[in-house]
Amino acid sequence: MKLLIVRHAAAVPRGTPGVRDDDRPLTPRGTATFRAAATRLARIVARPDLLLTSPPPRAKATAEIAASAFKRIELRIEPGLAGESVEGIVGALRELPPAQTVAIVGHEPVLSALLAHFLGAPQPERLTFKKGGAALVDLPDGPDAPGKLVWFVKPRILRALADY
Repeated sequence: MKLLIVRHAAAVPRGTPGVRDDDRPLTPRGTATFRAAATRLARIVARPDLLLTSPPPRAKATAEIAASAFKRIELRIEPGLAGESVEGIVGALRELPPAQTVAIVGHEPVLSALLAHFLGAPQPERLTFKKGGAALVDLPDGPDAPGKLVWFVKPRILRALADY
């Protein structure tokens, strides 16, 4: 399994009056910058077979932008991505065919913990995803075995790929 891990793009800040945390949408700038990043992401990653997203609007909107950039991709809500449980995400991945390329869109700090889990890294805080950042992990023996990091990039690096 190849796993593309993406953190949602920039959303309105926590504590914004009148907006519950679970309802925070992407900002216009977050939408625009991730649209540019997703276009470049689609150039460097083979189209995933499936895109799983956390349910909150900020993650779902990010996933929709990514799905549009990749074209012809199945988008599915995965409630386990909204929680802070690495085991919940691994469990969802376990249910998928091992030969697939899967993309997930979720939140910090669980994405850092997930990446650290797959790499056997003891300090997940060193693997923090920026908003709109992404990593590609090769899991040749599935989500229950150690993986190999293919790459881990900040969103500004993705956007900079426009020149190439």
